[in-house]
Amino acid sequence: MVFPTITFAIFFAVVLPASWALMRHMGAWKAFLLLASYLFYATADWRFAFLLGAITVGNHVFAKAIHASDDARRRLLLVRVAVVLDLAVLGVFKYYGFFVEQAAGALDGIGLGAPFPVLAVALPIGISFITFHAISYVVDVHRRQLEPPTLTDLALYISFFPHLVAGPIVRASEFLPQLKEKRDPSQVAVGAAVCLIALGLFKKIAVADVLAREVVDPVFTVPEAYASPDVILALYAYAVQIYCDFSGYTDMAIGIALLMGLTFPQNFDRPFRSRSLAEFWRRWHITLGRFLRDYVFIPLGGSRKGPARAAVNLWLTMLLAGIWHGPTWGFVIFGAMHGTWMVGERIAAAKTSWRPPGWVSTVVIVSFFALSAVPFRSPDFDLGSALIEGILSPGAATLWTPTAVLLTFGVIFSHQLPAAPLRAIKLRIATLPVPALSAGLAVSILAVAATIPSQGVPPFIYFQF
Repeated sequence: MVFPTITFAIFFAVVLPASWALMRHMGAWKAFLLLASYLFYATADWRFAFLLGAITVGNHVFAKAIHASDDARRRLLLVRVAVVLDLAVLGVFKYYGFFVEQAAGALDGIGLGAPFPVLAVALPIGISFITFHAISYVVDVHRRQLEPPTLTDLALYISFFPHLVAGPIVRASEFLPQLKEKRDPSQVAVGAAVCLIALGLFKKIAVADVLAREVVDPVFTVPEAYASPDVILALYAYAVQIYCDFSGYTDMAIGIALLMGLTFPQNFDRPFRSRSLAEFWRRWHITLGRFLRDYVFIPLGGSRKGPARAAVNLWLTMLLAGIWHGPTWGFVIFGAMHGTWMVGERIAAAKTSWRPPGWVSTVVIVSFFALSAVPFRSPDFDLGSALIEGILSPGAATLWTPTAVLLTFGVIFSHQLPAAPLRAIKLRIATLPVPALSAGLAVSILAVAATIPSQGVPPFIYFQF
């Protein structure tokens, strides 16, 4: 069930008023949201609802045992087992086929057959986000930052439909305390929510999907048919596409949650204005970046054991960030590229105080991110090689239409504008009366819907992660 579809509109048209009607009755409100969230997830495949329930119950059992124990070694053992089991679920569903294929290829190369059974394992939508939410819960309980809630509250946290399949990654310590406070529908920030939903719709349908149809998909499907200008445009266009697709989803997720009285953390902050790759990752998929920092980089040792160890920890963290996206060598290369660049930034910062002009740094970082789209978007080495060759192939520009150029470079340029005036405009819109906001949202939906092709709205890119 995708947000900008008739099916979701009908679903939400029922869920939202029912949620508002039940807000003052916390038990019934939470039970209703839990039921709605499981129904939302079951529309993809009802069998995965049982997996979701098993992950929830398993982590709840471990968290209760961790919280009840005063033995530090026992608590550490329990949290490690819980995290390993969570990662095992992720590994079976997301990485099993990849590892079996690689092992089979290696063994065939030395004349041995594949020792592992080849199974067709369906990938549950959003399994990476579900796993990360579960891990953040048990780890925060182990760190004494959180007490285990009721099973209903935990189930709602892990399954809450706005963030269930593609984030943002909301920490248990951010979400669960909100379930203890009575909600009041009259206090819902309708204006801010409507602004976010409208902006998310525009990003997804009027920018990301248009760039995909007009530039990205043609070039990434048959790169041999295009020369350097078109391939280069496609790389920048894909960087903008994935930004608008993913930030559009999270804008809608945050807005929908806000309409239901719950607050999510920000997930993007104008990443195309960054002057270093480290800054880029502080602005891009913010909730993933802080998860990797707090649950991977710091546990590995962070920067506490000297610059050399910090560089290794940083590189491993970014490698895992790449692998998190999926079981392909392209994602491994993507993570290694980003890790190597960020380590290089650290070394350069330690050896010299010279910095290039800010705009030069921004151009370099945006260009590097666009180049890293080659392994990220390419399903195999052959396509990636063809794209690299295309970058170096002279020829005419056939895809540089006004629409493609305006959308691609307009989004990048918009990130260079001052933030204060944009915030003021959003605040002004958010304070409009509800009828005006509703009318504005309806007009926005109709205008954006006019750009939807006959085959409908493509799935969000991050649904596959």
